Amino acid sequence: MAQLSDDCFATGRPLMKAADALALLGERTGPVVGTEEVALDAAVARILAEDVISPIDVPQHDNSAVDGYAVFFDDLDAGGPTRLPVTGRAAAGHALGRPARRGEAIRIFTGAPMPAGPDTVMMQEDCREQDGIVTIAPGIKRGSNRRKAGEDVGAGGRVLRHGMRLRPQDVGIAASVGRSTLTVFKRLRAAVFSTGDEVRDPGQPLPTGTIYDSNRYTVKSALRQLGCEVTDLGILADDAAGITGALKEAAAHHDVLVTSGGMSVGEEDHVRRAIESLGKLHFWMLAIKPGRPVALGQIAAGGGTVPIIGLPGNPVAVMVTFLVVARPLLLRLSGASDIEPTRYRVRAGFDYRKKEDRREFVRARLTPGEDGIACAEKHGGSGAGVLSSLVGADGLVELSEDITRLEKGAMVDFLPFNEVSL
Repeated sequence: MAQLSDDCFATGRPLMKAADALALLGERTGPVVGTEEVALDAAVARILAEDVISPIDVPQHDNSAVDGYAVFFDDLDAGGPTRLPVTGRAAAGHALGRPARRGEAIRIFTGAPMPAGPDTVMMQEDCREQDGIVTIAPGIKRGSNRRKAGEDVGAGGRVLRHGMRLRPQDVGIAASVGRSTLTVFKRLRAAVFSTGDEVRDPGQPLPTGTIYDSNRYTVKSALRQLGCEVTDLGILADDAAGITGALKEAAAHHDVLVTSGGMSVGEEDHVRRAIESLGKLHFWMLAIKPGRPVALGQIAAGGGTVPIIGLPGNPVAVMVTFLVVARPLLLRLSGASDIEPTRYRVRAGFDYRKKEDRREFVRARLTPGEDGIACAEKHGGSGAGVLSSLVGADGLVELSEDITRLEKGAMVDFLPFNEVSL
């Protein structure tokens, strides 16, 4: 397994700004997975491990953009109708087979190669053909309806870049330049677990003092949407030896471990001590709300180290810290180069006060604004344990460290959940 720097998460500061955390991730982490070749049909949502360079022009030849007639522009009468004999036919996949001659029109169809000579295509709607003669209305511009060779992609041009997550259109352009396979990074192998004698899986009885484990299912789903191969280690009992053994075994077969809660200093918080006994634990106390406590560590395995991400215990804090910290880290480890989602400017539909030097994320729904600008309305309860507030929200209003008071009507940054596939 790939070796991460021993101090890649160490900062020496009790509270770190989110931007500084992301900067460290970018500087000190990289892919920990190998590569493989996959067929195009299996490439969507995978992370590309090569630059794709086109060996050909697309299209390879000048061709017609419409159904109509290929003509020499200089044969057209600018002041009135032009009548030309139709002497040939070109269809997609069936070229004329000879150069065209001045004074003739070639019947041509969309996608057909342009015959040598003609430089303009008249749309059939602007023409009238009778008895082998086409009458062409005046007014067209030279070169109209003619697509140039290489108009889409030029030979030798880069069409896809290393590190991008492949979308359907990316797979399509790879096919258009003749690629049948692509080299991608292997899927990141992630192990997920929960700890605690009070935690139960959904479907089990729920005795007094116990809770259902929602965080593990949230995290597993988010990991799968990032393209990870997920192993569910289930719920580990509050047993030091059992937790240590489970982490050691998981680190030997996975690229990253993810958990939530259980990272404090209490007698039953065995995860922290297990990590320290197997490797190294670094704490980031991020200046964000919700979700300040985020633990990042490394466990020795196979001559290297495997990162472990400890998310907070509250469900909303789990989601926020996953988006802000875990998601960028996981994308880096997976080979992705573009890890930051796009924020959009919207108008705030609420007043809000917050502490300085802390970045806050407010759950919100979008509503249409009277002026055409979307308006973000605060949604649901503000507690870090109110998971229902995320279910009804469209995304998060992100308030930077320097803001202490937000007034209704101000423009704010908005992170839609669909921007991060949530």
